[in-house]
Amino acid sequence: MMNKNGLSLTMALLAFVFCFAIMLSFQGCAAKAEAQTIAESPGDSLQKPVEPVQNDNPKVYFTADISPAGIMAVYNALGQKPTGRVAVKITTGEPPNSNYLKPALIKDLVQSVNGTFVESNTAYGGRRASTAAHKQAAKDHGFTDIAAIDIQDENGSISLPVRGSTRLQENFVGANFTNYDYYIVLSHFKGHAMAGLGGAIKNISIGIASADGKRWIHTGGTSKATFMGNDQNAFLDAMAEAGKSVVDSLNGKILYINVMNRLSIDCDCNGNPAAPDMHDIGILSSLDPVALDQACVDLVYAAPDGRSLIQRMESRNGIRTINHGAAIGLGSKTYELIRL
Repeated sequence: MMNKNGLSLTMALLAFVFCFAIMLSFQGCAAKAEAQTIAESPGDSLQKPVEPVQNDNPKVYFTADISPAGIMAVYNALGQKPTGRVAVKITTGEPPNSNYLKPALIKDLVQSVNGTFVESNTAYGGRRASTAAHKQAAKDHGFTDIAAIDIQDENGSISLPVRGSTRLQENFVGANFTNYDYYIVLSHFKGHAMAGLGGAIKNISIGIASADGKRWIHTGGTSKATFMGNDQNAFLDAMAEAGKSVVDSLNGKILYINVMNRLSIDCDCNGNPAAPDMHDIGILSSLDPVALDQACVDLVYAAPDGRSLIQRMESRNGIRTINHGAAIGLGSKTYELIRL
């Protein structure tokens, strides 16, 4: 039988063991909690920052404000600072009633860069087929009130090489094309009787091409004697390829603005176009002509009243020019739309 002192000693040892076990358990839990806290601590992410995902898609800037201020907003969003001689490519508009961009809308931008309007003569007759008549049309439409105009093929054509093409080996532009250090391409987005649609790509291809070059593009690179080709796909592809030759020659010194107002199914080369039957949408800008035109097409399809223009685009397979432009490296159909 254990005496009283032995029993007291045994109980003391048991109490010590029990307390020691509790202490170890507490330390283990604390260590586990500390480890979890460290793993979840914001400070840990500061030590090992997570790199943000970069969106490499070209940016397209949009405003619904169709005004001189809206033009300046989408222009400034591009962050470009043109220097030297700045060409502003417009379409002067076939008289008497075409839907060309009105000088009052673009005046602030043109004068802010001390720009010169540039155009080329038409290949289909009309009142802009000769330099003298074309300059008169520009004057009548108010363009020469805000800046000088240069009809770039007044002194003939020069050839630009086309790389990565399937239709054209060369493109013909006005001899004065190389007189400028930077190009701002101001386009009125709308339909077109032959191309289905007209935007930035059309303006840097058919628009910048000399009269000979226009015929060359229309025939898919087979003739400079007529603009009536018989291969629609060749014509549509040739527009993208001619545009690429222009962009390649400028080494990035070019930007694009599309105005989506007066959205007729007809082009500004038509002096009596069909009246628009859809609402105005806005102004867009980009450094990528393919992305810009694709964004405009997407906005037309999203519009509740775009049926007529959609039918015009689809009936001429107009999207082919945008698709071919992407295929040959003119730009990207995938873009990031940024609303201002």
